[in-house]
Amino acid sequence: APLLVDYAGMRGLAATRHEAACASGATALRAAVMAIESGIYDTVLVAAAEKMTSVSTNRATEALAAAADDEFESSIGLTFPGVFGIAAVAHMERYGTTEEDMARVAVKAHKNASTNPLAQFQKEITLEKAMMPRYIAWPLKLFDCSPISDGAAALVVTSNEKAKEYTDLPVKIVGTGQASASMNLCDRHDLTSFESSVRASKEAYAMAKLGPEDMDFGVVHDCFTIAEIIASEDIGFFKPGEATKAVRDGVTALDGDKPINPMGGLKAVGHPVGATGVKQAVVLYRELIGDAGPNQVPKHGTAIMHNFGGTGASCVVNIMRRADA
Repeated sequence: APLLVDYAGMRGLAATRHEAACASGATALRAAVMAIESGIYDTVLVAAAEKMTSVSTNRATEALAAAADDEFESSIGLTFPGVFGIAAVAHMERYGTTEEDMARVAVKAHKNASTNPLAQFQKEITLEKAMMPRYIAWPLKLFDCSPISDGAAALVVTSNEKAKEYTDLPVKIVGTGQASASMNLCDRHDLTSFESSVRASKEAYAMAKLGPEDMDFGVVHDCFTIAEIIASEDIGFFKPGEATKAVRDGVTALDGDKPINPMGGLKAVGHPVGATGVKQAVVLYRELIGDAGPNQVPKHGTAIMHNFGGTGASCVVNIMRRADA
């Protein structure tokens, strides 16, 4: 953190590095919100970066595995695709979710990313291609998995008073929540839902005095297609088991009633782990002020972002609202 401050020409300012695996970015954003709400600071720069392609795929995979339970899981070969494959099987058995349902999430992601110039993948894919039988960890196929990515994002968080000095289009963070869960899957009673996501979203909704019905769209942590399905249920957009029908009916599409990941999500834009949460916040900001171009959602007054780390061991949820909404 001090190195970043030095390079940015802000030597001497307080600098802190936040670590929560894939949820690091949203954790840093939440810390900035709390620092401002406490009155200690009135303006905070939240910056995040991750470069993953400078090492081999095997080395990157090893680094990612550090966010899993080492004693009982990753040390015996269980990978993140394997973990989410287990979650997918649980969801399939309980709710009838199919491989095609998950493939439809991938098709939607790539369609949205095709008009996003910052996306890692800018081409649409067909359902047939998404269903190609190249399994990574059954039932998850190649197009069910987010890629190894490089990326960076930054935003300025400031007080209501100071915001007027910086922009005519402020966006307020009206709710924030954070929760954790056991890293060991064996200690969890349900693999069709992530307890940390449910807890964090409830906390954020309570702080904002809003509910899922008040959200115009959402940006969720879709490291795998099944993760988007589960997250959309955990944040209350859909009842347990009903997200797949919503995907089939186009409810989560860019022009649907509850758009999810309108710019392509982790799945197609990319997942530069430490930067992902900040990137999600930037997506919310651009959508809320009407600056998302061809990826603009129709209704954009209030939205939710959901960012979790590992297998949901850490989760941060933030609710943002356009100042004039």
